[in-house]
Amino acid sequence: MSNLFAGFFATIVTVPVFAMLIFYVCARYLTKNNKRSFHVAIDTSTFFFILSVHFLVINIWGQSYLWIILMLLVGIAALMVVTHYKIKQEINFRRVLKGFWRFNFLLFFFAYFCLTLLGVIKRIYESFV
Repeated sequence: MSNLFAGFFATIVTVPVFAMLIFYVCARYLTKNNKRSFHVAIDTSTFFFILSVHFLVINIWGQSYLWIILMLLVGIAALMVVTHYKIKQEINFRRVLKGFWRFNFLLFFFAYFCLTLLGVIKRIYESFV
């Protein structure tokens, strides 16, 4: 049973789009609402996209840059809090957290596909050289 769970978790971390699809289908079954299911799928799969980007970076460059990813997350959070305060003159932490998490989804979703493409190109180049 633990091998099955480990394999499932490894698949989700390796291919987070698969995780997003699974979360969407489950949320769609429970909520019967497309928009809400999509948001639930995005919110739950963001963590897997961040993990996947981390492991892609390790695979491509051979060393961990997790500290840069964490500093990027902290920087984005600080920038969003300051921007929200400048615009609204108060901080609604729920809205800031939601915006922060969804922005991270967009950022790491894009980074995942760019790094996947870069990794494939690098492997093809290395096989010919």
